[in-house]
Amino acid sequence: MKRQQWGTRAGFILAAVGSAVGLGNIWRFPYVAYENGGGAFLIPYLFALLTAGIPILIMEFTIGHKYRGSAPLSFFRMSGKKAEWLGWWGVFVAFVISTYYAVIIAWAMRYTVFSFNQAWGEDTEGFLFGTFLQLGETPGETGGIVWGVFLPLILVWVITLGILLKGVKKGIEIANRIFIPTLVILFLIIVIRAVTLPGAAAGLNAFFEPNFEQIMNPSVWVAAYGHIFFSLSIAFAIMITYSSYLPKKSDITNNAFITGFANSGFELLAGIGVFAALGFMATQLSVPVDEVATAGVGLAFVVFPQIINQFPGFNGFFGALFFLSLTLAGLTSLMSITETYVAGVTEKFGVSRNKAVIIGGGLAATISILFATQGGLYFLDLADYYINQFGVAAVGLVEVIMVAWILRKTNALQSHANLTSDIHLGGWWKICLGFITPVVLGYMMFGLLKLNILQEFDTDTGNYEGYANAFTLYGGVAVAAAALIAGVIFSIGKWNTKHANFNENE
Repeated sequence: MKRQQWGTRAGFILAAVGSAVGLGNIWRFPYVAYENGGGAFLIPYLFALLTAGIPILIMEFTIGHKYRGSAPLSFFRMSGKKAEWLGWWGVFVAFVISTYYAVIIAWAMRYTVFSFNQAWGEDTEGFLFGTFLQLGETPGETGGIVWGVFLPLILVWVITLGILLKGVKKGIEIANRIFIPTLVILFLIIVIRAVTLPGAAAGLNAFFEPNFEQIMNPSVWVAAYGHIFFSLSIAFAIMITYSSYLPKKSDITNNAFITGFANSGFELLAGIGVFAALGFMATQLSVPVDEVATAGVGLAFVVFPQIINQFPGFNGFFGALFFLSLTLAGLTSLMSITETYVAGVTEKFGVSRNKAVIIGGGLAATISILFATQGGLYFLDLADYYINQFGVAAVGLVEVIMVAWILRKTNALQSHANLTSDIHLGGWWKICLGFITPVVLGYMMFGLLKLNILQEFDTDTGNYEGYANAFTLYGGVAVAAAALIAGVIFSIGKWNTKHANFNENE
């Protein structure tokens, strides 16, 4: 059977950008930039994009395009069983992420509705953790199901799996053609309104004012590489899978540059919107911007509702636009994350795409109910921390070392990319993959291991967020380890015959 393909080049780029542009662009990048030198942070950020982000994007686009398969199949075709486990490791990292990422989208959906009458009231923090999430006091205990989260969670999975059942061209591509332009338009409206608010200039000054002393700090460069790495959807099977659906004659290098810069452009737009709004809030409260600046869940679901409360008009309208933007950004990413294991299961076991969507997506949806309980936020926080730090980052480090140093495939990949690309790869690309990226990722991983693993488990010194030893071990460390173990186990079995036989010239 002929492999599915994207209908157009624009369709692929929109899908790749849709995968890269997610919740982190809106609620993580602005604060990372702010606390790491403001405008000066753009120097290490751009350097990291050009020496790690885009080079790895090119590598993954080329792997998928050359070997025409999901991440596990592509690595199997590249070098047999000794590489296949790496593809499955990335797939299972994606699987874990999909289970809790869907829940955050469900929050955004619910908050879109809350926006119309500011149902969160004046105490937005108390509303989030108390009224809405009904958060329990003891981490590790599930408690009952929170129906206000569970019901929109069902809708999230119905939308996502419904799109995937339609396939690549008629499902994912069409959805991204609608979602991504809509997301950009909605966010532009938000940004335009934010920069016209009283005090917006103070927020933008805090965001852009360069602190050049900061860029001499090695931790700022590590932060830049870390953010680029997590922002671009690299190293957990997505971009390999997506690029495997490209037609034979596709400009791989150009596509990678467009995807990388489009993602960064949206991040910059998000930074302007977020800090203009924070400047407005700081002015309303007569406090410095640094007292209201934050990131993550706190920014999106505590601070932004406070900002919406202070809006001089059309509060409900702009609140709904913001949370609808979060919802769309999340859905485009969740589609891509889920597609990785749908493609892997379909090809490994020879089942139909529909069965893979129902089985794989259904299992992820079932597990995600854990995060819709009263203790769900604790499980989500711990799983997210460990699967990102010791899943995504670790896969990326091992992937680069395997391709560049162990399997020595950079020459073959370079030749393949150059066959169809206007921008030809040279020594720059090999140096980035062979030296710069492994050194930076290795340094990051060593720091994380020293902080989290090499220290003795202790609630006062070693554990993330001071969680209890048992909860940290089983809710975090074991989850990250399980992704690797499952990857190795899945690589043991034989491939479906029609996928194991491969001819690059087909």
